[in-house]
Amino acid sequence: MEKLIIDMMLSENIKEEELHKKKEIKTSFGEILSWKYLTFVRKNPIEWNIPTYILYGENDDLTSYETILNFTNKSKANLTIMKGGEHWFHTDEQIEFLDNWIKNIA
Repeated sequence: MEKLIIDMMLSENIKEEELHKKKEIKTSFGEILSWKYLTFVRKNPIEWNIPTYILYGENDDLTSYETILNFTNKSKANLTIMKGGEHWFHTDEQIEFLDNWIKNIA
């Protein structure tokens, strides 16, 4: 999660000092970056010990392939990548892929 927040800050050209000072900053893509949340994430690293399945869009513009692969390896999650998929599954083709993916893992 820290990597995602830092990447969003970089894409908006927001420095940590600025976020610390302002406490919250709304991004151009509608997300609100919060110093309180970034601090919480850093103080509470994730410990993953349950079976996990991840569906990742090949064209995800929020979470890099490197980040998802690192998480998958650390958590021993099962990763499925949809060719042409995005971060938000919203097209008819993506929703159909998602529905079939859920049916196959359930």
